Amino acid sequence: MRPGKRTVAEMVVVGVLAAGALIGLSLVIDWFPTSAATQAGPVDTLWYVLLAVSIPVFVLVALVVVYAVRLFRVRPGQEMEDGPPIHGNTTLEVIWTAIPAMLIAGLVVYAYLVLHDIEKAPAKGQEMHVHVIAEQFSWHFEYRGAGGKRVRSTQLYLPKDRSVKFDIDAKDVLHDFWVPNFRIKLDAVPGITTHYRVTPNRVGAYPVVCAELCGLGHSFMRSTVHVLEPRQFDQWLANGGSFKAVAQGRAGGAPDGKTLFANGNGTSTACGSCHTLADAGTTGSVGPDLDKALADKDAKFILESIVHPNSNIAKGYPANVMPGDFSKTLSPAELNALVNYLSKVTKK
Repeated sequence: MRPGKRTVAEMVVVGVLAAGALIGLSLVIDWFPTSAATQAGPVDTLWYVLLAVSIPVFVLVALVVVYAVRLFRVRPGQEMEDGPPIHGNTTLEVIWTAIPAMLIAGLVVYAYLVLHDIEKAPAKGQEMHVHVIAEQFSWHFEYRGAGGKRVRSTQLYLPKDRSVKFDIDAKDVLHDFWVPNFRIKLDAVPGITTHYRVTPNRVGAYPVVCAELCGLGHSFMRSTVHVLEPRQFDQWLANGGSFKAVAQGRAGGAPDGKTLFANGNGTSTACGSCHTLADAGTTGSVGPDLDKALADKDAKFILESIVHPNSNIAKGYPANVMPGDFSKTLSPAELNALVNYLSKVTKK
C-alpha cells in the first residue's frame, strides 16, 4: 500500500501539531536553577534553541517510523512474500543529507559564538583570580589579599558584578568544578590547570558541586559560593577571609556557638550546611543528624570529632568527607564556643 496525498497531508498536520505542542511545553518547563551570572543568559538561550531545532527532527523521525509501521506492516498471508522492488532516489538522498548537515553546522557555529562571547576577558586589571583546589572530597579556594598575602577558604566568596577567573587544579583524581547557577562547569585535572571565568550578578548563596565521579565520597563533595556586594567582599578579603562580626555576639564579645554552627566564620565551612540540628534550624544531610549522634557524647568527644573527624566516623558515612582543617580555620575561642554549644543543645 502506497501512501497517498491524503496520508502525507495527515502526517504533516500531525507533525506540526506535535512539534508545536512539544516546543511550547519545553519553553514553560523550568529547566534550570536561578541564574546568578551574566554567562547564564546566553547558555540558557542556547539550550532553548537546541530544543527548538531538535524537537521537530525528533517528531519527523518518530512520525515516519509510526506511519511506516502502520502502512507497510505485513498483513496475514503476506509473511512469505517479497516486497516490491525499490530504487534509490538521488534527490531525496541529497536533501536528507544536506539539510541535517546544514542544521548541525549552524548549531555548531552558534554554540561557538556563545562560548566565545562568555569567555571574553574584560579589560586588563578589571578581573580577579581565584585558585580552586579540588581533592577527595572537599574544595579549597585561594585568593590574593592585601600585599599579595594568600587567603584560603573552604567556602567560595565572590563579589557581585566583577569578572572572576578560576584557575582550577586537582590534587589527586579527576574532579569537576560546577556551580549550577552559573551554568558553567569544567574538569579539575591532576597535573593540569584549567580555567573559566564568570561574572556573578545576583547576591545569594549557591551550591558548589563536583560533577565527576571521584570516589566513594563523591556525592558529599559540596561547598557553597556566596555572592556578596563588592564592599562586603572587599571587607571579607581585607580581614584575611573572615567576617569578624559573624562569629561574635552583638557587643563584639565572645564567639557565639550557634552562629558559628549555622554560618561558619567566613573561613570555615558552616556545620549546618552538612548536619541537621534542631536548635540551629539546619537540615543538612551530608553528615549525621547531631541531635541523635551527640545525644550521649561529652565535650571531649565533640572536640575530637571536629578537630580530627576521621577518628570518630558515624556508622553509614565514609571517611575523608568532613574537612580536617577546623583547628586552623577556627580559633581556640571559636572551637570552645562551638563545642560548648553542641554539648548543651544536644542533651535533653
